[in-house]
Amino acid sequence: MSRLLEVLGMSAGYGLAPVLHDIGLYVDSGEVVAVIGANGVGKTTLLRTIAGIIQPSAGRIAFDGRPIGSTPAHDIVGQGLALVPEGGRLFPFMTVLENLELGAFNPSSREKTRTTLDEVMMLFPILAERKTQLAGSLSGGERQMCAIARALMSRPRLLMLDEPSAGLSPVMVERVFDMLRSVVASRNVTVLLVEQHVEDAPEIAQRAYVIERGRIVKTGSGAELMNDPDVQRAYMGL
Repeated sequence: MSRLLEVLGMSAGYGLAPVLHDIGLYVDSGEVVAVIGANGVGKTTLLRTIAGIIQPSAGRIAFDGRPIGSTPAHDIVGQGLALVPEGGRLFPFMTVLENLELGAFNPSSREKTRTTLDEVMMLFPILAERKTQLAGSLSGGERQMCAIARALMSRPRLLMLDEPSAGLSPVMVERVFDMLRSVVASRNVTVLLVEQHVEDAPEIAQRAYVIERGRIVKTGSGAELMNDPDVQRAYMGL
């Protein structure tokens, strides 16, 4: 597998408030990789920095071998990276279809947008059924699916998800993760997701990192971290 994303010695924060310190991680093409940790440890900041929303204060971020640490967010999307923020952030008073169309990176190419939309609707038949509904009327799980589908409209090579299980019932979490497995298998998409629920992420991720106080403190396969005594004590109450 080729190295799609590489982060080396990266630090970032908000103004004079540092959040991330000397972060190092990588994601190979075709992988599903998770970053797990409690609330407030820097998981969202990590994704926002990779996506170009926050500028790193130190270190290097490379996407497909090209440095992107100082690249504007809209240019990063054009290179094939998409971020699904926590909660999805749909436009509630727009229809499902309108929300999806907003995700197209090049809306001027109507034929390509229509082709991508048809492909996405096949992946998410529940959204095809509800395409004329207002996004605000969807259930929590359906909103998450719509947010992921919107991100896929830009045909990303790397899909980043911020807390995709947040606020969802266990049954709906399983549905969302099943859908992600289908997306990875059918569209050759690489996934980097962050989660605070350690028991959820390893079910879908081949590898995972644990972040504490803005630093990566552990890494391993999903099974290795699930069986790690420190992880069990800190995150699973065992």
